[in-house]
Amino acid sequence: MKRILIVLIICCCGLHLAQAQQNVQFSQYVFNMLSVNPAYAGYKEDWYLQAAYRHQWVGIPGAPKTGMVSIDGLTGANEQRVGVGAQFGFDRLGPQEALSAYGFYNYRIPLDEDNTRRLCIGLGGGITQYSIDGAALRYADDGDMIIPAGKTSTIIPDARLGVYYYTPKFYAGISVMDLFSLYTDNTRYYWGGQNYQTIRKTQHLYLTAGYLVELSDQLKLKPSLLVKEDFKGPTNLDVTAFLLIADKLWLGGSYRTGVKLWNKPALNADLDPLDAASALVEFYATPQLRIGYAYDITINKLASYQQGSHEISVGFLFNSRRSRITSPRYF
Repeated sequence: MKRILIVLIICCCGLHLAQAQQNVQFSQYVFNMLSVNPAYAGYKEDWYLQAAYRHQWVGIPGAPKTGMVSIDGLTGANEQRVGVGAQFGFDRLGPQEALSAYGFYNYRIPLDEDNTRRLCIGLGGGITQYSIDGAALRYADDGDMIIPAGKTSTIIPDARLGVYYYTPKFYAGISVMDLFSLYTDNTRYYWGGQNYQTIRKTQHLYLTAGYLVELSDQLKLKPSLLVKEDFKGPTNLDVTAFLLIADKLWLGGSYRTGVKLWNKPALNADLDPLDAASALVEFYATPQLRIGYAYDITINKLASYQQGSHEISVGFLFNSRRSRITSPRYF
């Protein structure tokens, strides 16, 4: 009964906070920020392939499950100034599902002769198919015409814009996702005279920054932060710190919470800002192959109803014979 109750609470929150933070959340975003900023495409200069899978709130029926595959690199033309990439993903929450495909273009402006500092401007475009599966629901009254009998879906376009600046030891970026959400209402579903707004999208703003501190020849510290804003729901803040050991093993932790930057009348005054704390480990099995794992511990009122969240990722760098990298890629 407790699990059924918690699912009902989550669904109700989706109805009333339909335009809150909805975009895919990965605790290991710092190892491939293409998912939060299109201007990151080509940062590693050689082609980079990554896959990630996240199972959130283990133990709750219908809890979110998210997967993503991306690849990016340089075109080899125009003095390494053009980065491109592609990303494919799925996101499932109860009877809702989203399948997406994006392409990215990034222009990289060099700011020094050594090619260690660049200002990048990126664009992304793609489509997302949103679906609701009525067959996944259980009804008190069978045959209710308000509920779809099977799966109904719609496809909408989307665009992203980002700016990314980096040096060998620092990075900062800003990006806007779901640019078309202000100009289209196609993510609403109409069935049986009812309007399903639970998967309606809204624009999101991402701010990222990080720094590398060399503690010794074998130890490096990398703190970073991510601010996520949708201008209606709670502002989310991720604070992460990693310790790099011998350029092979990353050990880190992350804290995620809501913060109040300005007044939002639609939010409840007693909304709990606490979200989760994460333990992260990344291991470079070879100079090209990275394997990562993250475990999120929920620290809000959902904590007693689930067994945390698991996330795994794999990244592979296709080094060319004539490597163009002039400095280590720590971000």
